[in-house]
Amino acid sequence: MSRRLVNLTLDTLEDLPGRCRGCVFWELDPVAADRAVRAGDAELSKEAWASQTLLEWGSCGKLIYVDEAPAGYVLFAPPAYVPRSVAFPTSPVSPDAVLLMAAYVVPDFAGGGLGRMLVQGVARDLTRRGIKAIEAFGRERPAAADRGAEHDAAPSAALPGEHRCVVPADFFRSVGFKTVRPHPRFPRLRMDLRTALSWKSDVEAALDKLLGSMRPEALLHPALPH
Repeated sequence: MSRRLVNLTLDTLEDLPGRCRGCVFWELDPVAADRAVRAGDAELSKEAWASQTLLEWGSCGKLIYVDEAPAGYVLFAPPAYVPRSVAFPTSPVSPDAVLLMAAYVVPDFAGGGLGRMLVQGVARDLTRRGIKAIEAFGRERPAAADRGAEHDAAPSAALPGEHRCVVPADFFRSVGFKTVRPHPRFPRLRMDLRTALSWKSDVEAALDKLLGSMRPEALLHPALPH
């Protein structure tokens, strides 16, 4: 199977999974996002966000293809471009960091290390651009006694109960992020790109090793719940 990592553009935006293509959880503030969804303008709003961010700041996403089929993606941008970031109880994002907003692997392709490949692609891109760190808000699995409760989280209007647009914190830890501000539901995690510089020279070998360890049965389960 061939794998190809590409930058997000207005053309490749159309290859996002359907429910992600029309999701503006990160791109708009809670009131504007609700208004866009109600008006049926969510896809247009996401396209407008991508266009503005690309023009003003540059590359803000990566997609990965397996045998030319879209298999996953990540979105990232400075926090000034991510209105939802201020709604988290562990905000704000550090001034020297870019926020990794969303990450998703299509279930049919899960378990093959594609999530790690996407994060490595972001790290290489941002390192070349002189960015010092990547941060992310993760979603902790609630303790049994707290399930179904918001437990010290932001208001439900800002963070809907499903939180499906917030990537599990365990995924971020598995690819090299460290917790910098703990929280029972939404910790903030960070990857210092100075420690990831070796990826620039070793990434091909690392990916070969990673892909060589793929197990077909692992593709049955999603790697990044969304």
